[in-house]
Amino acid sequence: MSKPPLPPEAHALLRRPNPCVMATVRSDGAPVSTATWYLWDSDHRVLVNLDAGRVRLKHLRRDPRVTLTVLAEDDWYTHVTLLGRVTEMYDDEDLADIDRLSAHYTGKPYPERARPRVSAWIEVERWHGWGAMKDNDQASG
Repeated sequence: MSKPPLPPEAHALLRRPNPCVMATVRSDGAPVSTATWYLWDSDHRVLVNLDAGRVRLKHLRRDPRVTLTVLAEDDWYTHVTLLGRVTEMYDDEDLADIDRLSAHYTGKPYPERARPRVSAWIEVERWHGWGAMKDNDQASG
């Protein structure tokens, strides 16, 4: 695994609204994964947003470690996995962050306005790539 910075090709992949799977750690140490939207930040951070009632939010509050695997939409063999931890978490009171994510993926504001949301920023500590990203990973690590 390599440490940031990521190569330009990985940045390009991460900037697109690709499918993403997020893994958190349950209280018994077991991993839990679920599909999620993400937004790549130029400072090697990732924004995710969660319904305030979701169990994975409870997992993140107890243990901030997280893994995100982002799959190239047109070639799922090509993917980038980001390992890091949540370093900032706050209520998305005006739903601005979930609207940013929704616009990134659907081109529209997030439709569900009644349930509270929480934003979390993930700092990337390590990463690795596969498929078209594999050579870039080995070159930087």
